[in-house]
Amino acid sequence: MPNRYKNITVTKTNLGRTYRRSTIYPDIPVTDQDIYVIVADGDRYDILAQTYYGDPSLWWVIATANSSNNRASLNPISGTQIRIPYNKQEAVNLFNSLNNNR
Repeated sequence: MPNRYKNITVTKTNLGRTYRRSTIYPDIPVTDQDIYVIVADGDRYDILAQTYYGDPSLWWVIATANSSNNRASLNPISGTQIRIPYNKQEAVNLFNSLNNNR
């Protein structure tokens, strides 16, 4: 399973301690090309990301686009409609611009 922390910046303090910086997730704009699905039991954001993007590490794109749907878990709420953003690269670019310049 991919490491979901691999893109989070690790910083050292002058005392030699390390910590991970807080991650800022972008607002992902709605487009006419977005896909909408009804979540079934057993669906998880990482599995949906694998299905629609071919990359389970992009789970955060779908989770962020559906922030009102059980964001504290990899499991969206069964029976609800969620949005799968069409342009995953735009979401990644927004994420990088928010987090790489800090």
